[in-house]
Amino acid sequence: MHRSGAVMAWNVFKFCTALRGLGSIMILLVLGVVGVTYYAVVLTSYGPALYDGGLKCLTALAVLISFHSLLVMLLWSYFSVVFTDPGSVPSNWRPQMDEERGEADPLTMPEYSGVPAEPSHPKIRFCKKCNQLKPPRCHHCSVCGKCVLKMDHHCVWVVNCVGALNYKYFLLFLFYTFLETSLVTICLLPQFIAFFTDGEIPGAPSTLATTFLAFVLNLAFALSVLGFLIMHISLVAANTTTIEAYEKTTPKWRYDLGRKKNFQQVFGTDKRYWFIPAYSDEDLRRMPELQGLDYPSKPDLDAQCFPFILLGVGVGKERDIQMLLLCVPASPVQA
Repeated sequence: MHRSGAVMAWNVFKFCTALRGLGSIMILLVLGVVGVTYYAVVLTSYGPALYDGGLKCLTALAVLISFHSLLVMLLWSYFSVVFTDPGSVPSNWRPQMDEERGEADPLTMPEYSGVPAEPSHPKIRFCKKCNQLKPPRCHHCSVCGKCVLKMDHHCVWVVNCVGALNYKYFLLFLFYTFLETSLVTICLLPQFIAFFTDGEIPGAPSTLATTFLAFVLNLAFALSVLGFLIMHISLVAANTTTIEAYEKTTPKWRYDLGRKKNFQQVFGTDKRYWFIPAYSDEDLRRMPELQGLDYPSKPDLDAQCFPFILLGVGVGKERDIQMLLLCVPASPVQA
């Protein structure tokens, strides 16, 4: 797809420096939303109801247990994404085989100068910014300033890249955020409706304003996160990332091994760990794809001829993201 210079000038990566500056501000913003919600749900709405007795007490107890359980999982998943390296390329990494092309032509481009080539598979991807080789499905992030394994996107909300090593944690963060915000929206709905009735509403004006704000924020987050969650569920089902989905030019994807195996490549095979931001030692030992350097693919698609794509996203002469999808035709082209 052709992009004019005028369009590229407005690319979001132009603001990489500003994104780096957000840093802890976004974390504080998330914690601020959690604090407002906690005050509205626990301290003003359902906490005091525990002393009323009867059905109100049981309802409040059920709401508070559910609220705190989801909040713990949400924060656990969130900080796992924030503090987990999404996956960096080891300094001594060398490809065992060229998974992106498999052709035996010599390296001719200037950026490959000085790079030792494999005799059987010398065509490899190279990042000019990091001055290193790039494993399959790896992309350069201009915000983080490094190549990220199986990069999906850079998320300002977690102040980190989402890649091979923390993608599962990001999905769980979306999942528990949707459940938590939906629960809060439902629980605060009676108070929200009461704002538009003629009856008198108990509580100080500041408390009522906080409850109103908490309802609006949680409703907005629930709706927006639902859209992201649906999108990423479809990406997991196809074993692709946001970047790869944008770059693909063929409906057949070499890494699409079926929904079950695609799911396991993100969440692992141990069902006990599917809903917590962690992996079992057994999965980490026997599933190299969880480390982000090696991914199984369909043998029948490895030999297909995909178009050559060089995608540059960034500002200035340097390209921020490079993707070379190259392969040799399944059979020689007849004249």
